[in-house]
Amino acid sequence: MHKNDAPKERFSNRAAFYVRYRPSYPTAVYTHLQTHCNLTPDSIIADIGSGTGLLAQLFLERGNTVFGIEPNQAMREAGEAFLANYAGFHSINASAEMTTLADNSVDFVIAGQAAHWFDPLPAKTEFERILRPNGRIAFAWNGVTEENSPFMREHGEAVSTYRHPIPHTNNRYAPEDILGEGFTIHEFDNFKWMDYETLEGGALSSSNAPLAGDALHEPFLAELRRLFAEYGENGRVLFQFKTRLYCAKRP
Repeated sequence: MHKNDAPKERFSNRAAFYVRYRPSYPTAVYTHLQTHCNLTPDSIIADIGSGTGLLAQLFLERGNTVFGIEPNQAMREAGEAFLANYAGFHSINASAEMTTLADNSVDFVIAGQAAHWFDPLPAKTEFERILRPNGRIAFAWNGVTEENSPFMREHGEAVSTYRHPIPHTNNRYAPEDILGEGFTIHEFDNFKWMDYETLEGGALSSSNAPLAGDALHEPFLAELRRLFAEYGENGRVLFQFKTRLYCAKRP
């Protein structure tokens, strides 16, 4: 097994694509947590699987202290560079199952597009340990929606055709495995106009997309170019994300 097939190493060769082309999270996520989950600028945040810092930035911009927990060196270093100007960001080489944070030290445990890699039982135990009594867990996903969009539908078909099966699928979990009962789900539109470079880079940031040197790489790019040529408007195409936010009280 190549080390990049292990869950904590899968994105080592994709960090550059991730930091440049992955979409950020809408401000509606922060607003919802303020309104419904007692989030304030003074809340202490543990961002688990913080990666390149996209979700952490949403909180840092509003004054929160964020501890970024990231076991993958390439992603962690990319996040440290991306968030270098935020004094409230603290990068830690650790994992969801063993964060190294102190007991009862954070108000929120958050994760962006990462919770499906956590081992549920030890992660839940760790989150209970580090969260304060009224703490919350919030997981955010930028998924795609194909509603009323032939481009999004054909893009999804292309991704399914050319992607590789993900090794260790038994190590991928649903958020419900950690959150248990009583969590809420809210969705927010997060549409983004993309030029071709962003469309291609975003596609290649996926953990199972074929990279250069793979026999499927060039056919995949050819299909992306065809879609962009057919559906693009003035050098851009509308990519429809829908951000799903899971929120629960401390386990």
